[in-house]
Amino acid sequence: MKTMAAIAAVELRRFLRDKSNIFFVFVFPLMLILLLGSQFGAGSGQARVAISGPGSALSQALTAELEASGADVTATGADAARTDLSRGRADVGLFLDDADAEAFDAGRPAELDVVVAPESAAQAVLQQVRSAVQAVGLERGQLAALSGAGVPQEHAGTALDQAAEQVAVPTVEIVDANDVEQEFRGLGRFDLGASQQLLLFVFLSSLTGAATLIQARRYGVVGRVMSAPVSSGQVVAGQAMGRFAIAFVQGGFIMVGTALLFGVDWGNLWLSGLVLVLFCAVSAAAAMMIGSVMDNDTAAAGVGVGAGLVLAGLGGCMVPPEFFPETLAAISLATPHRWAYDALADIQRHEVTLADILPQLGVLAGMAAALLVLGAWLLRRSLNRAL
Repeated sequence: MKTMAAIAAVELRRFLRDKSNIFFVFVFPLMLILLLGSQFGAGSGQARVAISGPGSALSQALTAELEASGADVTATGADAARTDLSRGRADVGLFLDDADAEAFDAGRPAELDVVVAPESAAQAVLQQVRSAVQAVGLERGQLAALSGAGVPQEHAGTALDQAAEQVAVPTVEIVDANDVEQEFRGLGRFDLGASQQLLLFVFLSSLTGAATLIQARRYGVVGRVMSAPVSSGQVVAGQAMGRFAIAFVQGGFIMVGTALLFGVDWGNLWLSGLVLVLFCAVSAAAAMMIGSVMDNDTAAAGVGVGAGLVLAGLGGCMVPPEFFPETLAAISLATPHRWAYDALADIQRHEVTLADILPQLGVLAGMAAALLVLGAWLLRRSLNRAL
């Protein structure tokens, strides 16, 4: 085991020693996720309002009114509210201070600071916030009018509640019958793009990293390893572990980086990590196959890029498979990307358990096992082939 781990560590170092790999493994994926999230990232489909300030009667009244209208209201600090707005976790921020609370309690007009996120959908949420503010102001004005007419303060609120129960207020209920819209409801701006790019780049980097396996054979690295008391089986296992390490390092970096920088919610981290491990195993096995069959590292890199992009496109890493026609959706099930995408989608959107994603995990494990056996056999054969 120690020998195989040493071989894997060498392969990982050789891969990371290439400066171009540093950019495409660590920098470019995060840049692309930021771009896609900023331009095309969809909100959760629900108005999200962050309220900052003391827990006053004004804050409570606004929260109750907004929640009654269907908005998701978060009480937080000023800095946290600005962070949520910048990362797409909130559409509108309401910043209250002590002066606003005192003015509201005294029945005087209060000037509220409102910050709107740059997305176009936030303008609709702003109108919802304005309606809530007007409703709270109207209720405060009604209480003041009743108090001015001689109604005791303690009875004025009760009288308004009784009047509201007796008057039938017309309402409009919007029913969203779009299954696709329902499927993406609850996602943050960067959540969908992060899961797609995770699968795309892990598989793509693994395939292009097959060039290091060809170079190891060409430059005699494998030959020198086998001149030591190391069996061919240990070499094959070490190379497989090296391919897996390359995939897992990038996948783990993308998951941690997007969570910290963009606030991506990966759901249950243990389940998401398990999906990543199995997908990395599939990627590593595919890289072993390319590195064993081909003898030219430049050609192998080209084949890896082409195959990686085609499989990623078919598997839903460029366009979500929810938009696929039936025929293409059925074809996409032949790719490991689609099964990993479905598993991550369930974890992120539906808070599933391990039992719920066992079919996806089983298919990924089966693909990984089959490809690893084939890749190991091809690599063992290639060790005896001159380059």
